[in-house]
Amino acid sequence: MNDMEHRKTNDGKGRRLDGEEEEEEEDEDEGNGRGLDAWERAYADERSWESLQEDESGLLRPIDNKTIYHAQYRRRIRSLYSSTTTARIQKGLIRYLYIVVDLSRAASEMDFKPSRMAVVAKHIEAFIREFFDQNPLSQIGLVTIKDGLAQCLTDLGGSPDSHVKALMGKLECSGDSSLQNALDLVHGYLNQIPSYGHREVLILYSALSTCDPGDIMETIQECKKSKIRCSVIGLSAEIFICRHLCQETGGSYSVALDESHFKELLLEHAPPPPAIAEFAIANLIKMGFPQRAAEGVISICSCHKEAKVGGGYTCPRCKARVCDLPTECRICGLTLVSSPHLARSYHHLFPIPPFDEVSLSLLNNPHQRSSRACFGCQESLLIPGNKPTLCVACPKCKQHFCLDCDIYIHESLHNCPGCESFRHSKIVSVTEE
Repeated sequence: MNDMEHRKTNDGKGRRLDGEEEEEEEDEDEGNGRGLDAWERAYADERSWESLQEDESGLLRPIDNKTIYHAQYRRRIRSLYSSTTTARIQKGLIRYLYIVVDLSRAASEMDFKPSRMAVVAKHIEAFIREFFDQNPLSQIGLVTIKDGLAQCLTDLGGSPDSHVKALMGKLECSGDSSLQNALDLVHGYLNQIPSYGHREVLILYSALSTCDPGDIMETIQECKKSKIRCSVIGLSAEIFICRHLCQETGGSYSVALDESHFKELLLEHAPPPPAIAEFAIANLIKMGFPQRAAEGVISICSCHKEAKVGGGYTCPRCKARVCDLPTECRICGLTLVSSPHLARSYHHLFPIPPFDEVSLSLLNNPHQRSSRACFGCQESLLIPGNKPTLCVACPKCKQHFCLDCDIYIHESLHNCPGCESFRHSKIVSVTEE
């Protein structure tokens, strides 16, 4: 009897354990993304079955999105280049931008994973570094909105690390959002900017309303009179007051659909915008090129009001010390830059034309052996089986480049290696003669 009872209990436990194992397997399947909806797969780490395709040999491999991304990138480059060359638009290279971050209770919503606040903080860090890479003569300041008040986190400056560090230490959501208080605060700072500086405000707005102490329409008109371009990126839905603000001040208004769309909208504000007509007049700007201080010298920093050892830069006019470039001297007000900053701003005025696509038949031509390798990275333009792949060619020097080098040349290098090598060889031949 004991053996029979023991077997029955074991069978019961076995059935119960089997049921638990089945439930655990179902939970694991849901955790792996099989039970996720289409919009949830974007946040899953596992690759779904839809991201696989069958190649010629019958094997499964991931879908190559490089060609699709490159086509979208080329359309954007063509539109930017055509608008710049045909209309002869003057760019605002010296920008003073305030980023207003909404940290009200609406920023804690979790429709963006893990939350709106976390997504905004992550992409602001990437945007700040990209902004200074494309605008080396510009400055950024950070402002937050929460509890119905606007607080200035960082003053206008050219150090990306200081801005990112200050923002990461204040990521707390509470209270309501006040758009008018943020505009009043930013207007007070930007109204003191010299006439040659381009005044801009980028608002990352999460709330669906604004709690203002007065008439916000008057504040919008003051920003318009001060030539402050205000742009808004919404994370919830379109709001009339944000649309009205952007239309009155000449900015852009858009609403992010998901995290990737928000990143694209944010990075669109990194290149310098067209200059306002009143600011398009040529002005002479006094700039100083400071020398880097010796490593063992002890001096008082005018930025932080404290003594520091080594490093830093010395103002050529008043001999004051500053930490980072570009900036304005706190003592004499001279704009301090370095020569690489000016050189890196040059490509916005004369951008590289988009490269032309190369036909696959040209790569198969045995007489064009030099075109079978990328001129930039020297990688072969033929896939296994000696089959040609997509590539582009410079319209001036006719050198061939792969898709990765095409993006790197237009986004980071801003110079064609083929044209530069041809110019260098031409100079060498002239000197030898």
